[in-house]
Amino acid sequence: MPETTREDLTADGWRRLEFGLFRPGVTIHWIRQFEGDQPGVALLKYEAGAAVPRHLHQGLETILVLDGTQSDETGDYGKGSYLVNAAGTEHSVWSDIGCVVLIQWDRPVIILEEEAA
Repeated sequence: MPETTREDLTADGWRRLEFGLFRPGVTIHWIRQFEGDQPGVALLKYEAGAAVPRHLHQGLETILVLDGTQSDETGDYGKGSYLVNAAGTEHSVWSDIGCVVLIQWDRPVIILEEEAA
């Protein structure tokens, strides 16, 4: 996997990166995949109306909103918002208008509710 540089994350450089499927309507660009006890770091890009179902955080999750607005049960978070979700917390995430977030997970999350087919 090619190294993602600082320039790729600033001044909208992320727009040139390749993303792969994460969930329906949500794509991912891995900066650093989970390896052993090392955290995973990625960019997630949500299409307008996309969501990630309710999930449990097994470790700390930090999010920086780079573009658009990400929402969960506690509010709406626009560009520049920095979010911290502690281990043991649960939420679902969506974006009405679409967004791109830089995310770090200490441990993978556990999906608790799948969307109805």
